[in-house]
This record gives sequence, structure tokens and C-alpha cells, in this order.
Amino acid sequence: MNNSVLKEFLDSKVKEYNNPIFIESDPIQIPHRYQLKEDIEISSFLTATIAWGNRKMIITNADKMMQLLGNSPYDFVMNHTESNLSKLHGFVHRTFNSEDFIYFIKALKNIYLHHGGMETIFVNNHNQTSIQPAIHKFKKVFFSLDHLKRTQKHIGDPNKGSACKRLNMMLRWLIRTDNAGVDFGIWNSISPSVLSCPLDVHSGNVARKLGLLKRNQNDAKALTELDRELRRLDPNDPVKYDFALFSLGVNEKF
Repeated sequence: MNNSVLKEFLDSKVKEYNNPIFIESDPIQIPHRYQLKEDIEISSFLTATIAWGNRKMIITNADKMMQLLGNSPYDFVMNHTESNLSKLHGFVHRTFNSEDFIYFIKALKNIYLHHGGMETIFVNNHNQTSIQPAIHKFKKVFFSLDHLKRTQKHIGDPNKGSACKRLNMMLRWLIRTDNAGVDFGIWNSISPSVLSCPLDVHSGNVARKLGLLKRNQNDAKALTELDRELRRLDPNDPVKYDFALFSLGVNEKF
């Protein structure tokens, strides 16, 4: 399949899946409940953090997280007491447990109090071609408080070879603007051109079948390879093809 045919095919799939119907079965439905910018970004981050495994379970447990935060995540982060945190005990999603959850709340408060919020870290640390350096910096800042070493595994680091699927998904939600009402585009000081595809088993397998990816592992090197190919198809909005690659894999068993 040559580039023009491939682009036409994938663009048609983006149009098919980049629409509000997508929200109904996707974890992005959780941040879509909110209007306040900080509520959207915190709920996006926490939802993306547990976004591995069965999608219904992800949505169920992300909903449970929001309920535990009183459905006001920013207010909870900024004003919680130790008594409030004790109510988080017992939460678990696969290997993400209540100790991790409690640390995430404390780390988020530190970021909003002392680092200008999540957006500021990403604005100040990405470069003209990639958001990945900002992910590395975000992880360093996020784990600057005392924490259990095990909690670090819940945030990837591109400098250590991770494709950072979950953070790249969150960044697509928050940075990319579309006319369909799926992605939020509330971090509009960062260009969508620097975003990376949330590379997982579904998007990776489809990308290989289409000749967009040769590397077998879904790691940082594979992400760089996929980024390069998707930016050739659309240098301004390469990550829109996540809708096509993911949905071809999940919905069409491509």
C-alpha cells in the first residue's frame, strides 16, 4: 500500500471513529464529566494511569476513583486531610493499589502548589519535535516526594525505554483539538504536532500490518519509528491516527 492510498484509508478510519460515539465505550468518558480545567486534567491523568486491561473494568475503576474523590478531583487534591486519604484504602486496579493512589494525590498537590500545575511542566519541557522530554521531566517532578519505590512503575519514562502509552494517551486527550468533541484541547499552548501515538498491543499490531512499524517491541524506539511515519501522513496532527489504528485493532480485528 503506497503512502497516498494508506493515508486515504487511515483518514477515512479517523473520520469514522473520531466522533462522540467513541466516548461511550472509552475511558475518556470519565474526564468528559467535568467542566473545570483542573478537574478534566486530574481525572484524565488518574484514568489514564489505570488504563490497561479490560476497558469496562478500567471505566468502572476510574469511576470508583472519582467517587472516592467526591467527584471533585481538584478540590480533593488541594484540600484533602489525612482522614480523607484514609477513605482511599482498599482501592485497587490490578497492581495499582491504595498506597499508590494516596501518593498520586499528594504528588498532584505538590505539582499544583509548587510547579504551576501539570500543564506548566509539559509546556516548559517539551521541544519543537517531541513531547517525550517533558514526560521524562514530569516523572522526575512527580516522584520528588518520599514514596514507595514500587509506585514508580505506574508512570513510564521514555529515557528508560518506555513507550509511555498511558501518558501519551492523556496528552492526546488534553492537547489535541478536534471538531468532533472527543479530545479536549485545553492545553492549547502545546502543538499537537509534537504528540506521540499511545502505542499498545492493538495500535502496534495494526501499524505493523500496514507497514508503519517494523520493530517488534512496543517500546520507546518503536514509538520513535511510528511517530516518524505518522508525521509523514499528517505533520500537524499525527496522533489523530490513534483513532484509526486502535479501532482497527479492537473493533475490526484488523
